[in-house]
Amino acid sequence: MAHDFSADRKLLPQCTADQIHALLNWDALAAALTEAFLAPPAVPTRHAHALMAPGASEPANDVLLLMPAWNAQHIGIKLVTVLPEAAKHGGHTVDASYLLLDRLTGAPRLLLDGESLTVRRTAATSAVAARALARPDADTLLVVGTGRLAAWMARAHVALRPTLRRVLVWGRRRESAEQLADTLRAEWLGAEWLDAGSTITVQAIDSLEQGCSEAQIISCATTASEPVVRGAWLTPGTHIDLVGAFTPAMREVDDEAVLRAVLVVDDYAAALREAGDVLQPLANGTIARDHLQADLREVLQGVHPGRRHADDITMFKSVGHALEDLAAASLVFDRLASQ
Repeated sequence: MAHDFSADRKLLPQCTADQIHALLNWDALAAALTEAFLAPPAVPTRHAHALMAPGASEPANDVLLLMPAWNAQHIGIKLVTVLPEAAKHGGHTVDASYLLLDRLTGAPRLLLDGESLTVRRTAATSAVAARALARPDADTLLVVGTGRLAAWMARAHVALRPTLRRVLVWGRRRESAEQLADTLRAEWLGAEWLDAGSTITVQAIDSLEQGCSEAQIISCATTASEPVVRGAWLTPGTHIDLVGAFTPAMREVDDEAVLRAVLVVDDYAAALREAGDVLQPLANGTIARDHLQADLREVLQGVHPGRRHADDITMFKSVGHALEDLAAASLVFDRLASQ
């Protein structure tokens, strides 16, 4: 029986993390994201508000982020809280919810778990970018980082690129890298979507430099404040995916890596406001503004060719775009409505 989204507003349907992961299969999500980038919805600048107590004079560490977007059918807004002390009260440092409203009436339609929506759309967007920018014969993926997002980056890249047959995992703690490798290996053993007789090798590694030299796609999902990947380690033809660093003070790659790469971002304004991997080499003169060659929309539309030569090093810097949330939430809504 289809969901009744016209029911009493007090009974706003909610979509859990498990439902979101079940409804957003990688192929359908990639198609929805590609469509959104080709014909982008209205996406205002995200807002960040310091949650200062009334009358307080000191800057607040607590932050509320608002990420709105809308198209002809829906209005969506992601509400993100960053509360460093939340764990003391049983919460998470970063938490998120996504509210989807009807574009014509303004009525709330669906409340979605924000974290699952975010990790799913972030990973799928990077895989979409890699399909456009990485070499078509890429068979080895290196995942740098072992946090909550890292596993989803691996899942999306492998699901959306059939040529990948080897996944390397590096983390600052070998134990964490081994745990992530074990998790992925167990998931992919005999997976139905794999070609008959095909397997995917998953291996935790100690040498990040060696991993960078062996992988054709490198996906960084860390919270590093200093570069972990060096440009000198990159071989011609590599594609680098940067999703972890999300403030001007954070970096995952050094100046040489940025200088050597064809640099593409998900959103110009956000990258030039928040991405330390872009802002720091701009500030120190390593690159000029025109080194930031395209956003993902321009690559998908063919306005910019992305990779011109097999030996090009390409780099996709993802800061996070509200159109990705709206595309994913809209797809969840449509699939629930058809059940």
